[in-house]
Amino acid sequence: QVQLVESGGGLVQPGGSLRLSCAASGSIFSAYVMGWYRQAPGKQRELVATISSSGMTIYTDSVKGRFTISRDNAKNTGSLQMNSLEPEDTAVYYCNAVRTRYGVRQDYWGQGTQVTVSS
Repeated sequence: QVQLVESGGGLVQPGGSLRLSCAASGSIFSAYVMGWYRQAPGKQRELVATISSSGMTIYTDSVKGRFTISRDNAKNTGSLQMNSLEPEDTAVYYCNAVRTRYGVRQDYWGQGTQVTVSS
């Protein structure tokens, strides 16, 4: 079991920055792929970025060059640095931890944090 708690959301003007944090507890965080997802009103939840235990990253095209995902396995934390924010980035952002162990997918989610980009 992994418990995830996000923080750092809020209201920011277009072009501004926010840093989201994800604190993990429970199981061995370093064994999981960590990711950030978001869900805008009326839309499906979508992948924003993922980072493996070794630090390999994947970004959705719309955030490449603007967002940076990172993790600190020693501190059981992850983060998403978001720069040059656009109104289209407005959504609830969720932290995710996933791994497959003995053929069983283990998938955990935080409660979400609201990010609103508006002037």
